Amino acid sequence: MLRMQDADRSRTDTSPNPVNTARRWRAALRRRPGTILGVGVLAFMFAACVLSLPWTIGTMRDGTPRYADGVPAQGRVAPAFWPVRDAGEIARLNAMIPEETLREIGDRHGLAPEQVVRATSGRAGMELRGAWPSFSLGSDPLGRSLLIRLLAGGAISLTIGVAAALISVAIGTAYGMTAGYVGGRTDAFMMRVVDVLYGVPYILLVVLLAIASDAVIEDYLDRAPERRAWVEANAAEEARVRGITGAARDLLREDPGLARRLEAEASARFPLRPESDLPLGLGRRGLDLMVLLGAIASVSWLTTARVVRGQVMSLRSRAFVEAARALGASGPRIMVRHILPNLAGTIAVYTTLTVPQAILQESFLSFLGIGVKAPLPSWGNLAAEGLSELNPYRSHWWLLLFPCLLLAGTLLSLNVVGEALRESLDPRARRGGPR
Repeated sequence: MLRMQDADRSRTDTSPNPVNTARRWRAALRRRPGTILGVGVLAFMFAACVLSLPWTIGTMRDGTPRYADGVPAQGRVAPAFWPVRDAGEIARLNAMIPEETLREIGDRHGLAPEQVVRATSGRAGMELRGAWPSFSLGSDPLGRSLLIRLLAGGAISLTIGVAAALISVAIGTAYGMTAGYVGGRTDAFMMRVVDVLYGVPYILLVVLLAIASDAVIEDYLDRAPERRAWVEANAAEEARVRGITGAARDLLREDPGLARRLEAEASARFPLRPESDLPLGLGRRGLDLMVLLGAIASVSWLTTARVVRGQVMSLRSRAFVEAARALGASGPRIMVRHILPNLAGTIAVYTTLTVPQAILQESFLSFLGIGVKAPLPSWGNLAAEGLSELNPYRSHWWLLLFPCLLLAGTLLSLNVVGEALRESLDPRARRGGPR
């Protein structure tokens, strides 16, 4: 009798109603205290980066976006909390102080401006330190605030990561549901497609998609293929008129004057397209971000598709699905109205676990220079800029440390929260059973 009661209690505890889900989530938090810290880190990162986005991408008086605003003469300034002891660096920072301020300090200490700027100690030196340009987390080589660029870059990285994860999970859910519900040869064919895609190097496929799409956009704006085709067509016509049987390219090589004339006419006929002519009206930067988003999402759905397919194959033989089928419900209606709600937990878990993968891929591509492109910041290209600033003579460590810290902290927090969510929704994981 006691065993039957325990079994009933276990079945009740694993039911998918909100009360039991909340109870299991609280239990997961107790078993994983780090989850609370992870939730706090994520809340802080999203609030700091996303809510500050209107300010960080806002324009200054001259129309320059705030994340791109800086004075090159104030480049590579250490964070405000970091003590500066090197005499050469002190002299460089003194030289950044406006002449008017130097004159005022000199008048108070009885020194000429050229003497004040060389002061590295004493009362004059201490007063000069208070007039140095101050950056909370330092400045980059172009004198731009690293804090502002980290906030703007974080918003871009998080937005791309979350959007790519949502798109990939949507694709994987639709694909897996279709394969699992239809079954038979359709299921076998669809899963073989997934197996083939699994065999392709993951990052390599994303890199190839990003590079290929960038080349297509460049050709569309530059119109080089159109000019080349027009030049070769007119060169072929000229060769026919002259009675030359060789190829048009041979004629262009033998007659440089003709080649220059045709190229000039082609440039006049096919001028460069403005970025406003790009599809969707997003401009070059916006379209690059959309292409990057699509490239990441297009290869991130495979695991979700496999997991959803397995869940659907177990659900399609349940009584409620058979009842809906007996009442004449169509396949799409059964999948959307009856099966999909039972996949909510699985979808939520894999969405949480896919977001850090998408953010990492975006950062890696930006690090390689084929993701988010300058002057737009992202944690990946900020880390790449910081890596180039490390050298044996002078290490501007803050340019690499802070982007890597924010990226690592966000990815770790997302994985911790995703594991806790998976544990709270998966009874087998909670009991230590096979996953």
